[in-house]
Amino acid sequence: MSSTSSTLSANKNLTLGIVGVGLIGASLGLAQREANTFTKILGVGRSKANLDQALKMGAIDQAVSLEECAKQADVIVVCVPVAQTFSVLHAIEPHIKANTLITDAGSTKSDVIMAAKTALGDKVAQFVPAHPIAGGAQHGAEAAKANLYQGKEVVLCPIQENHPEAVQLMDDFWQATGAVTSRMSSLQHDAIFASISHLPHILSYALMLQVANSEDAAMKLDLAGAGFRDFTRIAASSPEMWRDICLANKTAILKELDNYLVLTKNLREMIAKEDSDSLLKAFTRASAERQKWEGR
Repeated sequence: MSSTSSTLSANKNLTLGIVGVGLIGASLGLAQREANTFTKILGVGRSKANLDQALKMGAIDQAVSLEECAKQADVIVVCVPVAQTFSVLHAIEPHIKANTLITDAGSTKSDVIMAAKTALGDKVAQFVPAHPIAGGAQHGAEAAKANLYQGKEVVLCPIQENHPEAVQLMDDFWQATGAVTSRMSSLQHDAIFASISHLPHILSYALMLQVANSEDAAMKLDLAGAGFRDFTRIAASSPEMWRDICLANKTAILKELDNYLVLTKNLREMIAKEDSDSLLKAFTRASAERQKWEGR
């Protein structure tokens, strides 16, 4: 790992490989382009139109096959739906260089780590799991922007096999995009993000479906204002990605969803009983906590 360290820090002829050049991957390419850490950025993807867009906007220098990316890249970032992580890592394993470092952008970590250990075998030490807390309702390279990661959190979930130097290099890699990095275990990560990320997306999808399935959906949507727009914004996110996240983090998500259902049932009973004091108390606390959080 020492030669990787000296090469990266010396900012020599380095090649970055991005597998999946949608919003996350193409934005990463643009950010690293501005950081000037890599002399070449390679892109791998399923959609020619998306790759062409990434090339046009300068997020990548060349579109290549997965095998070619693995052979050339000094750092590889896997930016695909989490269910595809194993197949990507399995495909690149025979071709990656001994000092290549690999990271990912998946929203779940325990399943990704399991996939990496199975796919990479003895080379798993080269994989440093990460989760950039950045994104948007739109997806695809055309939505990418160089400042997507600026000031945003990136959580690293190092594994036991990682060399400390490799973890620090990936820390530096993400900080080069403008991100703020932190570290935690994969189990803690998945439990936390089931609550603050995965559950909100499920609720947003659910409300959008509830309105869309109603008989007067068109009229409701014509009259919907800022509150509905804010609440359902993330329901425009990638369905494939969020399907995979729900299945990958099932246990933690079900726990959070069950807790939410209990709370909404309690609120329903307060409304049904016209329990004004309890409703006011619940809403007042929620409002105060929201304002306190916003103030941070």
